[in-house]
Amino acid sequence: MTGLLDNLLSGLALGSVYALVALGFVVIFKASGVLNFAHGSLLLLGGYLIAVLHDDLGFAGALALAVVVTAAVAGALDRFLLQRGEPDPHAAHVQTIVTIGLDIVLVTDLSRRIGGDLLSLGDPWGDSVHDLGPVTVADSRLAAIVVSAVVIGAVFALFRYTAWGLSLRAAAEDLEAASLMGVRLVRVRTLAWCLAGALAALAAVFLVAFPAPGLERTTGQIALKAFPAAILGGMTSPGGALAGSVLIGLTEAFVVGYQTELHVLGEGFGDVAPYAVMVLVLLVRPTGLFGARGAARV
Repeated sequence: MTGLLDNLLSGLALGSVYALVALGFVVIFKASGVLNFAHGSLLLLGGYLIAVLHDDLGFAGALALAVVVTAAVAGALDRFLLQRGEPDPHAAHVQTIVTIGLDIVLVTDLSRRIGGDLLSLGDPWGDSVHDLGPVTVADSRLAAIVVSAVVIGAVFALFRYTAWGLSLRAAAEDLEAASLMGVRLVRVRTLAWCLAGALAALAAVFLVAFPAPGLERTTGQIALKAFPAAILGGMTSPGGALAGSVLIGLTEAFVVGYQTELHVLGEGFGDVAPYAVMVLVLLVRPTGLFGARGAARV
């Protein structure tokens, strides 16, 4: 029972962090129709900025600045490298391919700066733990669940109650109709990329916090595990991304936790389990758990 509860809490913590990343994928796709394969490198950028700045600014100051800078970089990449005039839904496939090139450039530069080091982000939780009944849980995991819940709630409120959220939903339904109704598509899209960049920087904190060893040059690849979560939920559904993230997080935690019993599947099955779940779900629901019929796919 203790092992079950431990895996459950670990899966919820991991799923909540994946949800921050998956929401970034979904927001960008809703606003522009682009699958942003540079999302992992934006997460790595945010983590790197916190790691190099926390000694001078403190953790809170470094986190705030990293979120702002990463959001600005994400917005600038879209505005000046991907967009050409008014948003064109027919250019989304090409722009998706361009994000692969952007990812290579960013990861190469950040990997050069990080080298073989393991960088600490200076988070306030350190290696402290709490006992919840029979289960010992790292404070960083509890913080991941609480902070992610608050931030995700704020993002959903942004979608529901703000003019930008209404514009985003209108653009996701029909770009041309939204434009004719006066929606400023360029601004909607740029702000969506900025929001995704900010969420990625925040997610970096919890992906590298204890019990993880720290930030390394391959940390951005971890973010790609949130990609199956976004696909599972349906790329146009923020709620689906949340559900998919929890499913992926629980799957990974339980596969790793019961690796001994699942040894027949191979020692590294935990790394591919999210993608295996994605394939199985898409065989039954090709548009994802919450995706609309006829939704566009890249």
